[in-house]
Amino acid sequence: MKNEMQDFLHFLIVEKGLAENTIQSYRRDLNSYTNFLRKQLHVTELNQVNRSDIMQFLSRLKEENKSSRTIARHIASIRSFHQFLLREKVTEHDPTIHIETPHREMTLPKVLNVNEVETLLRSPDVQTPFGLRDQAMLELMYATGMRVSELIQLNVIDVHISMGFVRCIGKGNKERIIPIGRYALNAVETYIKNGRPKLLRPKYRTDALFLNHHGKRLSRQGFWKILKQLAQKAGIQKELTPHTLRHSFATHLLENGADLRSVQEMLGHSDISTTQIYTHVSKSRLKDVYGKFHPRA
Repeated sequence: MKNEMQDFLHFLIVEKGLAENTIQSYRRDLNSYTNFLRKQLHVTELNQVNRSDIMQFLSRLKEENKSSRTIARHIASIRSFHQFLLREKVTEHDPTIHIETPHREMTLPKVLNVNEVETLLRSPDVQTPFGLRDQAMLELMYATGMRVSELIQLNVIDVHISMGFVRCIGKGNKERIIPIGRYALNAVETYIKNGRPKLLRPKYRTDALFLNHHGKRLSRQGFWKILKQLAQKAGIQKELTPHTLRHSFATHLLENGADLRSVQEMLGHSDISTTQIYTHVSKSRLKDVYGKFHPRA
């Protein structure tokens, strides 16, 4: 099973061009699935797998109190895997054909209000190179709605200061061009001129835009650590993740009249239904305002 799984993951990388985080998600799901087949059901050949085996695995996930979102993701991974095996003639049937994906409960993304965003954006100490970097990262994330993985992969040449846009590579290696507002442009320009040169190290030559204290490209974990520290400094009590600024970007655009298609394009969503969740966020906040201020609410 291990060889077949490696072939499938290689297919996802080479043929589908999926991002590393997505590949890791497939790997985790399929590892737990194939381990269950081997250890619990004593299935040694993938051609032996039937619908009942998969249903037993899904039952185990439910017993472990996995969310419907997690179970749906496992089903999608398993289905893609078995379809690949059938297409490659490794197996003779697809045991996932009649397995239904559970209805995913809709969880509204957590967002910051405008005042909270402004407090967070003011929290870096811009008297230091690291503070200039942190402010540039936060301003750029809120200005563009980029994913953290896209932000840390930016090179200096990807930001076009004079033309006011940034070029980033999203999921599936899809390129998109996103406009940048003047606050973010000023922050990035100041960082490039006054902050980044002081973070460069002679022994490391890099085109990366955002650097760590070693002079190397900042990592996802590094950004997450910085964000937690700045949120604490800003006194923000809400749970804050690297995706929160992306959620806030989309929600604030829609609340101020942006059309859904434009927001979808800027976020890099392939399906507009993914973007539509932010309209629910806006509606829920309208209900909060109504409940708070209407005398007969």
